[in-house]
Amino acid sequence: MAEKGSSTAPQPLFFRRRSSSEMKNKSASVSSSLLPAFGTVVNDGDLHLKRNVIAPYDRRYRWWQTFLVGLVIYSAWASFFMLTFDKAANGVLLFIDLVVDFFFAIDIILTFFVAYFDTSNFVLVDDHLKIAFRYVTRFWLFMDVASTIPFPLINKILIGEWHTGQVFGLLNLFRLWRLHHVGELFKRLEKDIRFSYFWTRLLKLIFVTLFAVHSAGCFYYWLAARHKPSEHTWIGRLIGDFKQKGVWHGYICSIYWSIVTLTSVGYGEFYSMNEGEKIFNCIYMLFNMGLIAYIIGNITNLVVQSVVKTFAMRDSINEVMRYASKNQLPEGMREQMLAHMQLKFNTAELQQEEVLKDLPKAIRSSIAQHLFWKTVEKTYLFQGVSDDFLSQLVSEMKAEYFPPRIEIILQNEIPTDFYILVSGAVQNLNSMKLQDVVTYKNGTEQFLSNLESADMAGEIGVIFNIPQPFTVRTKRLSQVIRISHHQFKQMVQSESGDGKIIIANFMEYLRGLEKDMLQELPFLTELLADQNVQPTAQNEEKQNRETMDSTDGNPTGTSNTSDPSLTAGTIRVIIYGYHPSKKTMSGDRFGKLIYLPNSIADLFNLAEKKLGKRGSTILMADGSEVEDLSALRENDHLFIV
Repeated sequence: MAEKGSSTAPQPLFFRRRSSSEMKNKSASVSSSLLPAFGTVVNDGDLHLKRNVIAPYDRRYRWWQTFLVGLVIYSAWASFFMLTFDKAANGVLLFIDLVVDFFFAIDIILTFFVAYFDTSNFVLVDDHLKIAFRYVTRFWLFMDVASTIPFPLINKILIGEWHTGQVFGLLNLFRLWRLHHVGELFKRLEKDIRFSYFWTRLLKLIFVTLFAVHSAGCFYYWLAARHKPSEHTWIGRLIGDFKQKGVWHGYICSIYWSIVTLTSVGYGEFYSMNEGEKIFNCIYMLFNMGLIAYIIGNITNLVVQSVVKTFAMRDSINEVMRYASKNQLPEGMREQMLAHMQLKFNTAELQQEEVLKDLPKAIRSSIAQHLFWKTVEKTYLFQGVSDDFLSQLVSEMKAEYFPPRIEIILQNEIPTDFYILVSGAVQNLNSMKLQDVVTYKNGTEQFLSNLESADMAGEIGVIFNIPQPFTVRTKRLSQVIRISHHQFKQMVQSESGDGKIIIANFMEYLRGLEKDMLQELPFLTELLADQNVQPTAQNEEKQNRETMDSTDGNPTGTSNTSDPSLTAGTIRVIIYGYHPSKKTMSGDRFGKLIYLPNSIADLFNLAEKKLGKRGSTILMADGSEVEDLSALRENDHLFIV
C-alpha cells in the first residue's frame, strides 16, 4: 500500500451514500474531534493509513478498549481489597491479577501503533516514529508500565516464593491509573446517540459512588488491622477477634460503615477510637461533602432537563392568560390562544424551523423535498411546471401546525402568504359581519367549501394582490405549508415559462369555482369573459403588425420587440374608480382586473366601460400620476379619477 506522508487528514463521515443505520453507527463511533482542517483535501475513497497503524476510531480497537474497561473495573476493586485482606491476596485473585496484567501489557504494545490526533494542525498522525516519540516522552508510558508490572511474579522469579506483603500491596495501587480508561469510555458514551444520555450519566454517578464507598471502607479496615492494640479501633471495640473472622465478614462491616458515613446517617455503633481513625474520618467526611454536592447537582440537572419544556409551557400559558385577562379578551379568543400554545409545545419536536435551522441549506432543501414534494406536485396550481421550479418552491416553504377551529386566514387581511394543506381539513367561510370583534361568535357565517390534502388557501388574494376574500378555518388538527407572497412572485418572474403554466392553471381553477364563491368576487366574472375575447384580439393585432413590419422591409416577419406597445396588451392591472387616499367599503373596493391597453385614451375608455364613469387622471397607489403606460408592471393598481 502506498504511503501518503507522515500525516493523513481524517476521513469525512459521509463520503458516500449509506443506509440510515450505517450512518448512525458511523457517526456515533467517530469522535467529534476528528475533523479535517480547512483546506485539507480528502479523497473519496477509504482512509489509507500507513502499514501496521491502527485508526483510533477503528471498530475493532474500540471493542478492545471496551474490554479493557471491564478489566479496569476489576483492578479498581481488587487493588484496595487485596491491600486490606492478606488472605485474599494469596488466593485465586493473585492469578487473576497476572492475567489482567498480561492484557494491559498487550495494550501498551498496541499503543505504539495507534495513530493520534494532532490538535495543532487537526490531522491524524500515522508516522511510527512520531507515535512512539509522543508515547515515550509523556507520562503515560511510565504510568502504564508501573501499573502493569507483576511485582509478586518478579519476587517469585528472583527469590523463589510468592510474596504479597504490604509493600507489594501498596505498589499494586498503581493500577488505579487505569481508571482513565473508564473516564474515556463515559465521555464517548455521553456523545454516542445510540445510548441514553440520562442513563449514561446516572451509571457514571453510581460507579463513582460505589468506588468511593469501596475504597474508603477498605482503607478504614486497613487502619484498624495495623493498629495495636486492636481493641482500640472502630471495629475491634465491638468485634475483638475481627482478624480471625472471615474476609467477607470484615468487608461487609467496612462497607456498612462507609455507607452510613457517606449518607451522614451515623447510627453510632462504629466510631473512631484512635487519632489515625479520627484523621481519616475527617478527611472522608470532607470528601463526602463534595461527592454529595456533585451527585445532587448532576441528578438535579438531569431531572430539570427532562421537565424544562414543561416549565416553559406552563410559563407561556400563564403569560397568555394574564394578557387575556388584562385586555378582557372574549372567551373564544382565550380558547384559541391556549389551544395554539399547547399545540406549539406538543409538536415542538415536529417544528421544521426549530429542527432544521442549524443545518446547511442543501440538507434543509433535501428534507423539505422528501416531506412535501408529492403534496405540492398534486396541487392544482403547480401541475405541469418544471421540476426545477418545483424544487425551488418546496425549498422555500415553511411547515406549520394549527389546532382545530383556528382561523388560518382572515377575510380582508393583507395577502402575505398562501397555504397548501398537507393533512387535516379546513373550511372556506364568508363572514357576512366583520365590524364586531366577536364577529365569529355573534356574526353570521356562510359556508362555502371544504379543503382537503393538497388543496390551497389564500392564493386568490396573493395572485390578484387584493385583500383576502375569504376566511379559512381549521376543522381539526391541520398541518400546512406556506410560502411568502414576495418569494413566490420572485420565482415566477424568473421562470416565465412556468409562470404561464401557473396562470393557465389558475384561470382554469377560477372557471370551475362554484357560484357562491364567484358572487363574492364580482370582478372574476368580467375577467373570465375578457379572457375568452382578449387572446383573439391580441392575435389579430399581432398579425396586422407583422404584416406592416414585413411591408416596411422586415423580411422575417418578426415583430419589433423593442416597441413597448406590442407588449402592453399582455400586462394585467387592477383599476379603481376612486382616489387612492379615499377608503371605501362599497362593492368596487376590489377593483377591476383588465389587460392594459396600448394607449392612455384606450385606458380611459375601458375604465369608463368597467367602472361606469370617465376619468381624466391615472394615479398609482402612492398618489403619483402615470404619464407613460410602458412604465407599468404586472398587477399594478391604477386609480382613475
